[in-house]
Amino acid sequence: MKIRLQLYILGKVMAIEGILMLLPVMCGLIYGELRNSVIYALFAIFFIAAGLLISKNKPGKVTIYLKDGCIATALSWIALSILGALPFMVTGEIPSFTDAVFETVSGFTTTGASILTNVEAMSHISLMWRSLTHWIGGMGVLVFLLAVVPMSGGSNLNLMKAESPGPSVGKFVPKVRSTAKALYLIYLALTIFEILVLCFAGMPIFDSICSAFGTAGTGGFGIRNDSFASYAPHIQWIVAVFMILFGINFNFYYLIIAKQPGKALKLSEVKVYLAIILISTITITINVLKITGGSAEAARHAFFQVATVITTTGFATTDFDKWPTLSKLIMVCLMFCGACAGSTGGGVKVSRLQIRAKMIAREISSYINPRAVKKVQIDGKTIDPELERSVSVYFFVFLLIFTASAMIVSFEGHDLVTTFTAVAATINNIGPGLSLVGPTCNYSFLSGLSKWVLIFDMLAGRLELFPLIIFLTPMTYKGAFKGLFSKKAN
Repeated sequence: MKIRLQLYILGKVMAIEGILMLLPVMCGLIYGELRNSVIYALFAIFFIAAGLLISKNKPGKVTIYLKDGCIATALSWIALSILGALPFMVTGEIPSFTDAVFETVSGFTTTGASILTNVEAMSHISLMWRSLTHWIGGMGVLVFLLAVVPMSGGSNLNLMKAESPGPSVGKFVPKVRSTAKALYLIYLALTIFEILVLCFAGMPIFDSICSAFGTAGTGGFGIRNDSFASYAPHIQWIVAVFMILFGINFNFYYLIIAKQPGKALKLSEVKVYLAIILISTITITINVLKITGGSAEAARHAFFQVATVITTTGFATTDFDKWPTLSKLIMVCLMFCGACAGSTGGGVKVSRLQIRAKMIAREISSYINPRAVKKVQIDGKTIDPELERSVSVYFFVFLLIFTASAMIVSFEGHDLVTTFTAVAATINNIGPGLSLVGPTCNYSFLSGLSKWVLIFDMLAGRLELFPLIIFLTPMTYKGAFKGLFSKKAN
């Protein structure tokens, strides 16, 4: 492990967090929240100064191995979350350290699980920072770092691989930095477009910005206690559509921009993703007709809730915990499904499910016709055996972490649905679950131990499990500090 490289990246991440924190400061000044603005401004200045000081000694040209990328990613996200929680504590809006970290981790990991019982009591500046954490975490802070900060070495893709969601990460263009820029330009353009559309639709500018940040990052922190239930129906339709758009693989948008619509339309993952949304929406609409005010309302609520859960956003227009069993079961399945790889959505990802399904089909085929040699293909491309192994390992590790987390949380004695969906909603970065953690509830009633378990789950889910596991593995640091103060050290 290259200590100086890790410190350099950590310093840059701190400085970026400080710069981005200036946006809520501006918001606080506009709304006359002087005390909180001063607190946030001081933290922003401190983060910028400390970050620049830590990253002062830039390492020479080095090779960034995947292990280095994983450590840098986990360390950066942990630091982001702890530092980002400090303003909540100092302003007194979330005085508990555990609760403040839970809320901030939930923000950066775009989970949207909250411990707040009265969101509307928070200041505008804290609501803005809370929503901005979604936007920062949606595309990833290291992807942003690669986009704006020149970094030497020809293996920066390993930084992107460690942070970007999905079973595999590639480059749009030959240079990693150019790919990172393309991702963030698409991300920024879609965000601004949503803000403008929401404003045009009659939503207040503050609400539009916070909602767009939550939608873009597929996070789900609402600024009203009822999330989106009190907004006009046409606003709900608009947000639902944008949630689905941000859950699509960004490679689709790049191909459209690059005037290759034929390739974009051939992406099978996008087709499967949209098909799942359509089938789920129709099924739930039919299933909830009896308990809604009519077919139009049933379709709207079904479409919004399917969009918010499959993209792991976490907004809500109704309490789907009161829906019939079939509809709730579909929602739980969508929690694990997740959005497309290469999007801002969480969950297992549609592409992994595709690969796994085709692996099962191949196995069944081998029993029927043992002499046949059949390869797993996606979009006409043969899946590398290494990727197949990676997907299989991912599912096994995911199951282990899920089971262990559920066992620990179960010691509190809550009902099975609460325990199961609390873990499912956090490790898949969704936010609301069912029963005591349903859309109209929150996570404030859980013990400190359970909250820290779910904090781990949120980070593990957002970072695709392995970066956090590698970061916490003692063997990773064997001999890491040897030669740290040597002139030849990287």
